[in-house]
Amino acid sequence: MSDERDTRDDGSSEENTSRAADSASDSSVSRPTGKRSTRRARAGADGDSTAAPSTRGAVATKSRPTPKRAEATAPKKENIFKRLRRFFREVIAELRKVIWPNRKQMVTYTSVVLVFVIFMVAFISGLDLAFIKGVSWLFG
Repeated sequence: MSDERDTRDDGSSEENTSRAADSASDSSVSRPTGKRSTRRARAGADGDSTAAPSTRGAVATKSRPTPKRAEATAPKKENIFKRLRRFFREVIAELRKVIWPNRKQMVTYTSVVLVFVIFMVAFISGLDLAFIKGVSWLFG
């Protein structure tokens, strides 16, 4: 349906023939909804020729070997000291990735945080005093 609009040997256009075929098949072929259960049921109901007659409507799955009890359990744990050593090595490796602020940035960030905390303490203290005055005035 791209640039293949050549006429056939009988003189009819491929586009006209394909449009007629599409409109005739639109009613019999439903469009996918995205729901798996609906698609599976529809594929089985359409009489899928690849499915065996006894398995129509069933979902085909890959047969996998069942895991043995030994494989299903967690792998053997390492020695506690090896695990601690590996943990600290990973912590140090992650701390090396951190971009640490210089002294000027640290002073700036600290002062911003302190000013914000002082402001919030003053604001909440003012609200608390206002509520105390309001309640004492209301209930006398």
